[in-house]
Amino acid sequence: MIRGCLKMRPNVLIFHTDQQSLWTISLYARLVYGDKPLVETPNIDRIGKEGAVFTNFFANSAVCTPSRGCFLTGRYPHYHGAYKNNVPLNRSEITFAEILRRHGYETGYAGKWHLDGTPRPGWVHPERSMGFEHSEYMFNRGHWKKVEEYKGMQPIVYPYHEIGDERTYMTDWLKDKTIEFIQRPHTRPFCFMVSFPDPHPPYVVRTPYSDMYDPDDMPIPDTFRQKNLPRWADERQIYKRNPRCQEDWLRHVKAQYCGMVKLIDDCVGQILRCLEEQGILDETIIVFTTDHGDYMGEHGLMGKNMLYETVYHIPLLIRWPEKIRKGTVIEEIVSTVDFQQTLLGLIGIKPCGREQGNDASPLLRGEKIDWENRVFIYHSSHNFAGIITPDFELVYARYGESILFDRKNDPDQVNNLFNDPGYRKVIDELTKQLIEHHRKLNSPEITWLNAYNRS
Repeated sequence: MIRGCLKMRPNVLIFHTDQQSLWTISLYARLVYGDKPLVETPNIDRIGKEGAVFTNFFANSAVCTPSRGCFLTGRYPHYHGAYKNNVPLNRSEITFAEILRRHGYETGYAGKWHLDGTPRPGWVHPERSMGFEHSEYMFNRGHWKKVEEYKGMQPIVYPYHEIGDERTYMTDWLKDKTIEFIQRPHTRPFCFMVSFPDPHPPYVVRTPYSDMYDPDDMPIPDTFRQKNLPRWADERQIYKRNPRCQEDWLRHVKAQYCGMVKLIDDCVGQILRCLEEQGILDETIIVFTTDHGDYMGEHGLMGKNMLYETVYHIPLLIRWPEKIRKGTVIEEIVSTVDFQQTLLGLIGIKPCGREQGNDASPLLRGEKIDWENRVFIYHSSHNFAGIITPDFELVYARYGESILFDRKNDPDQVNNLFNDPGYRKVIDELTKQLIEHHRKLNSPEITWLNAYNRS
């Protein structure tokens, strides 16, 4: 294995999925929700059990492109430029991969990128890979279920209705590419990120995972037919927009969604075993996370965006025995914009100085620090602006109804307290914090948020 001064630094392996809800990971189902898991994910769980579990990790934007931009750069959407889907990351941005590359790391990426604009699939060339040197298996966007490659050619993706097998299904194929990278001879520490495009729609998975979960066993959310929603949510309820999208349809979709997650977990397990076989498991910082969740019928919604917590509250598990004690649970609110600094802080490398998040690595090391226990959430339309604290979620809507939810007493978010006079002091304090944040960053939202300034 690698020896020398550079090897004093750990390898980094990041598992990044697309649209994976917190409840799909059995560790979180038990720890956060106190529920019996629908899917058992022992391999993903292992990362958290042998390392750290963030129980309050949030996406700053519940859309693929802006969330990924925050994760890679440590900056908010209107700064990194990729504020909505299919808008490219500013070419001047500095990702954690670029910083690690400058510090001697060998960097690589395989899977969905979604930060290079509109090309689809858009296989990303090294000059546009933002610090990831090995990018031959990085594609910009798409959720194909079958991929093949032939010598001397870019990989070929098939129409969505074609489903691959254990060699050509996209999740399996990316797992194999990750293992190939790990098994290469390395003279430098490496940072490799694999971005599985599942469990994002289309909601279909290869056999035997397609038949692994019985639709009849899939529970329907209590809020599926929720009434009196704000207009921005009511008009997006799936069963109103499409008569076919009723309970039976949702149960079928959810069973496929669970199958996709189970396959991801099995692939994670194979990659962890590869690290063990190479003798570098404990020399590697292992991260598991996603870009945002999926409503999967909650409030009658599917997909992402909007304002409910379900799609912002996401998993983050980190394992590195050298610095992180087994069984660490971090309850502080941390978000995607904090990740770059946290990773670099854990390794002991200074960030570039452009970052706007905070370094949570002291929390991973068990140190006590002052921490801003809140997250600011952004919407790709610039017409919503929100803040989440341990107790409340407040979101202002430029057009339509704003919301305030009591996170502790109303976890399903069915009682909007925004117009309740008993919560005026809460709203005033959170509004002050929200406006201060947007003023400091001169966000597009501040042009209309100023109207809510009561100080």
